[in-house]
Amino acid sequence: MMPCFPRRDHTAFTLRSVLSMAAVLGAAGALAPGHALADPWAVPIAASPTPTDQPTGPVARSVQTLAAQVGPAAFTAPTWHPGLLRHVVLFRFRDTTTTDQKAEVVRRYLRLVQDSRRPDGHAVVQSIDGGRQNSGEASAAPYDLGFVVTFASEGDRNYFVGAPVVTAPGFFDPAHQAFKDYVAPLVDGVSVFDFDVAETASSVVPRAAARHR
Repeated sequence: MMPCFPRRDHTAFTLRSVLSMAAVLGAAGALAPGHALADPWAVPIAASPTPTDQPTGPVARSVQTLAAQVGPAAFTAPTWHPGLLRHVVLFRFRDTTTTDQKAEVVRRYLRLVQDSRRPDGHAVVQSIDGGRQNSGEASAAPYDLGFVVTFASEGDRNYFVGAPVVTAPGFFDPAHQAFKDYVAPLVDGVSVFDFDVAETASSVVPRAAARHR
């Protein structure tokens, strides 16, 4: 049985308020390319994060078993299972989380597109898209905010995600771990769905092809 959560007032949290705040921060230089908030590798990583949420379900257990078999170096290498991959993550905020805190969550998560890097400086994330839940479907999940992160390989995804699958020092993203530490007390629900982009359909006609029609 799914747990029941108290009904909450979402009027204080609007996409416009969150994105407008992010825009203000960006205009101030907070999101300017090449100017990280801090060196991601200044985050202490000598101690491994403690996995608080162990993988559940056959797919998650299979991934954890594979990681243990091949080792963190191979499992998090950029060449591990190359190919476009989407990482979908949904957040449900606590009733006590303020509008400013929600805006800060957006800002920090979008910032990972620049701050998430390997020790050699190579970027881990290709792109991040985010927004507020606005579905009118009855089956819509009870989450407030969602992000879609695109990676070039499963190895990049594995390095970015880190715990609970990868906890060996030096083989997970310290910037993303710092974000998880920040957001943990602000949310009471997180859901993740990852998939390799195996099929694509689009109604958009490439501009070059359209000119030759």
